[in-house]
Amino acid sequence: MKNALGVEIPEYIEGIGELQPYQGVWKSIIEDEVPATNISRTLKAKKAHTSKVCSSLEEAIKKCKPFDGMTVTCHHHLRGGDGVLMQAIDILDKMGIKDITLASSSLTSAHDGLVPYVEKGMITKIFTSGIRGALGDIVSTGKLKYPAIIHSHGGRVRDFLTGRIKPDLSVLAASAADEEGNATGSHGPSAFGSMGYADIDARYSKNVIIVTDNMVEYPCVPSTIRQHFVDHVVKIDSIGDASKIASGTTRITSSPMDLRIARIAATVIEHSGLFKDGMSFQVGAGGASLAVAKFLREDMKRKSIQGSFMIGGVTSYGVDMLEEGLFKAIFDVQSFDAAVSSSVLNNPKHVEISCDQYANPNNCGAMTNKLDVVVLGALEVDVDFNVNVITGSSGEIRGASGGHSDTASGANLSVIVCPSFRGRLPIIMDRVHTVVTPGESVDVIVTERGVCVNPAKPNLAAALKKAGLKVVDIRDLKKEVDSMTGIPAAKELGDKIVALVEYRDGTIIDVIKNVTNLG
Repeated sequence: MKNALGVEIPEYIEGIGELQPYQGVWKSIIEDEVPATNISRTLKAKKAHTSKVCSSLEEAIKKCKPFDGMTVTCHHHLRGGDGVLMQAIDILDKMGIKDITLASSSLTSAHDGLVPYVEKGMITKIFTSGIRGALGDIVSTGKLKYPAIIHSHGGRVRDFLTGRIKPDLSVLAASAADEEGNATGSHGPSAFGSMGYADIDARYSKNVIIVTDNMVEYPCVPSTIRQHFVDHVVKIDSIGDASKIASGTTRITSSPMDLRIARIAATVIEHSGLFKDGMSFQVGAGGASLAVAKFLREDMKRKSIQGSFMIGGVTSYGVDMLEEGLFKAIFDVQSFDAAVSSSVLNNPKHVEISCDQYANPNNCGAMTNKLDVVVLGALEVDVDFNVNVITGSSGEIRGASGGHSDTASGANLSVIVCPSFRGRLPIIMDRVHTVVTPGESVDVIVTERGVCVNPAKPNLAAALKKAGLKVVDIRDLKKEVDSMTGIPAAKELGDKIVALVEYRDGTIIDVIKNVTNLG
């Protein structure tokens, strides 16, 4: 069967089940009936004054009675510095547990050690918002038994609450926790900021283990994860390296070209009609998109604009804007910089939120639905404004869906920033190799060679032209770039589906085929 973008979608995949094709940004959420009930959480009891503290992570995992075919979840707030997921999987392997479904909120280069466990079939399914590094390579070549499911951040919450992901064991790192499991990421030697992605795991997993390297006296305050969701608490030597949270995708760029693109994007926002008191704003991961905040800050000061709120992944730059009074509040689901943690701890206007509140498409109070402007990056875009943030130039899985489609669907203005080419590879395609965010929800694409406006927004195009911006037809820009770079040969891909890209409503927007010639 074909979805609304013309992508062939299997009706059924063994080990995954029946699939529903993507039909449009709001089709299944608004026009079709949304499930009226969600799953209920597991009820738990504990005898009074008995301890939850275990002497080791192994002891805690044994108490959770792991079994073959179980689903294990972790969060990725420590990003490239995470040291907990690998410890948990190593222990489960030594216990002989196999056929595991891993449903971590995202997977980074810190999880390259998962490769042998996939190769030998200990891990057979993966649900996640992103896969990178060596793990992305072996999934791309078809080594995972069943196709990986790549969902958005909001889609992950939806999958939990509708029972598509049923967590049996959640192992959650915290920078501080007490004996009952009250836990936070806002203080301690390994402080990493918000724990917004871990909240759903704690609430709905059958067994929850809090792992910390900083056990504090009861009660741990503030606490993101509350004790009534926690079964066991473990102190280990280190939960990871918080200094590795800020990677190339979570640090403002110093590239002159990327800064030029960011400056143009800020000018687009200024003349969009949304640049006024009370506006709400988010920047996504990617150095160029984060740099837009730098220029927006200057423009807001120049015009004495005060915004309502910022949301999403938060950097210290966003904290500076809050403290300068440029925004009234920050709603923080993930901290992109360990330095943000002190603001989460001390500033009441820096509000930690769950991913449910942030982006769940089945949530009537999702923050993304109140968003005015979002600025996002891209690996590829196409002439229909579809965006790829998952697969690289060889077809390999190397990125993350994250909150890309969540925020683009809700924002009044979604701006994609990207260079027109990288190396000698054009970024504007006739069709992106993997659609993550559909063009229906993308308004503007900003490159160093011009601004492309979705034809569905003629008034916006007129306003940007009036402001003196170089507004170009995306097909004309593609021809210009192709004349400089040439058109690359088609990627050599096999016939095996190695991953399914799930739109935020649970439908399948694209499939990823196996790479036959990686590198």
